[in-house]
Amino acid sequence: MKEELIDIVTEQGKPTGKTALKLEIHKKGYFHNTAHIWLYTKNGDILLQQRAKSKLVYPLLWDVSVAGHVDAGETVTEGAIREIKEEIGLTLKENNLTKIGVFNCFKTYNKKFIDNEFHHTFIAELNVSINELIPQKEEVEALKLVTINEFKLLLKHSTTNSHFVATNSNYYLEVLKHIKLQLA
Repeated sequence: MKEELIDIVTEQGKPTGKTALKLEIHKKGYFHNTAHIWLYTKNGDILLQQRAKSKLVYPLLWDVSVAGHVDAGETVTEGAIREIKEEIGLTLKENNLTKIGVFNCFKTYNKKFIDNEFHHTFIAELNVSINELIPQKEEVEALKLVTINEFKLLLKHSTTNSHFVATNSNYYLEVLKHIKLQLA
């Protein structure tokens, strides 16, 4: 897989005009943008992605439907649409996406991997069967749909069930709130 070139932003999320390779971004802790897309069905199911076992951070945990870095020169929305196509083989357009916010994720793992990311987060309705999705094997171990009640129960026990990233609970609850508003 080709190494991605990514735009560097300031601690406030403003463009710097500089770029770096993804490996360098995380080694030096440069601030950068990612796109997160949470997909839900009109029946109230939420699509979860199990992170590939080869992932450096949180392998095999369940998380956002689709997520990835915004490439250099891309808008956040372009990055979101590209990531959806790459990771699950689904084509969406800009008007399918509803942006719900930008969430800071500033964490260091093993003192070697520094994640200073701005998660530009979108929700969108999943209008196809999960069986039509094509997981990208380098990124996605598995996909599944869970009901809102299952989502809440899994989240409630995330410190002991090795399902979600437990430290992201507030983020997950915020996403869930927005999905429920769309379904109301």
